[in-house]
Amino acid sequence: MRIAILEDDSDHAEALVKPLERLGHTCFVCRDGRDFVRSLSRESYHLFVLDWQVPNLSGLVALDWIRRHLPRSIPVLFVTSRDQEEDIVQGLEAGADDYMIKPVRAYELTARVRALLRRAYPTPELESAPAVGAYVFDLHRREVRVAGVPVVLKPKEYALALFLFRNMGRLLSHQHLLSEVWGLEGVDSRTVATHMSQLRRKLAFGPQHGVRLMPVYGLGYRFEPVQALAAQP
Repeated sequence: MRIAILEDDSDHAEALVKPLERLGHTCFVCRDGRDFVRSLSRESYHLFVLDWQVPNLSGLVALDWIRRHLPRSIPVLFVTSRDQEEDIVQGLEAGADDYMIKPVRAYELTARVRALLRRAYPTPELESAPAVGAYVFDLHRREVRVAGVPVVLKPKEYALALFLFRNMGRLLSHQHLLSEVWGLEGVDSRTVATHMSQLRRKLAFGPQHGVRLMPVYGLGYRFEPVQALAAQP
């Protein structure tokens, strides 16, 4: 999972990153609130960890931006030295899913992160198969049907299609897609573009089937549901 961390203290950032990376997550640390918010329009993440008091723009303001512009399902964990009851209430009421007081205890941090991610992203075995527009997934056969017709996809094409349908409406950066589908960071984004082109052709993405794949210049892709076109007389 990709975790974005807003923390301006190097020691505290390290105390967050080390246990989370041991769990296999990829962490991205930003020390400036304004830069952090700017980065959210270019990249996509599974979880946010926010300090309250950071330069230029507070964690509370960053949280407000997240809740106004990103899917509500993405969990947010506040990690801060502000330990008064009114601070905790304010953070939770502003949209944080959980709240921890510094200094962070590694085992408690990992337990809380696991709980947040379990709620936000159920395991594939427990998830229902996506069914949007003309598309239905068969998770056991690893197959996609378009208007009832099975379509043959290569393993990476199927994994990419499943990821797109499970993240509809989200901006998905090239690096996020490479990380989630290929398990790679820093690889040429043409890999994504090639597979997207194949999927668009094989699965016939378009309003006639109730979906739309939108490239977002310089950033990535957004896959959205749309109303099917009315049949012509």
